[in-house]
Amino acid sequence: MKLTDTEWQIMNCLWERYPATARGISERLPKEVKWAYTTIRTLLSRLVDKGAVREYKQGITSQYEPVLKQEDAQRSAFKTLLNQAFDGAFGPMLHFLVNDQSLTDTQRQALAEALEAQSKKKGDSHD
Repeated sequence: MKLTDTEWQIMNCLWERYPATARGISERLPKEVKWAYTTIRTLLSRLVDKGAVREYKQGITSQYEPVLKQEDAQRSAFKTLLNQAFDGAFGPMLHFLVNDQSLTDTQRQALAEALEAQSKKKGDSHD
């Protein structure tokens, strides 16, 4: 499921803590985001229509909770990025990540360890 940038912000609030009301989400958005209450309700309505969020009434108040799992949304976004920026090729993307100057040594080490663990898990090690 593809999410817009604004939908990601709403979903991040919901993944952090749910159920939540539109007002509760408004209070948890970053300070630089100054959306009207009606804008948040519209975004939530779109997310409900997409099947990413479930709405239920508690009295007269609408409560929202995520249906879409964060990991599934991340996987979908990653595949989109991989296809758009690297023509679906994992090798060039990995090369970019390893050589990216904005990665810290700790992040590079974590990436190397994750690759090593995956290699051992799949039995791909040629040691």
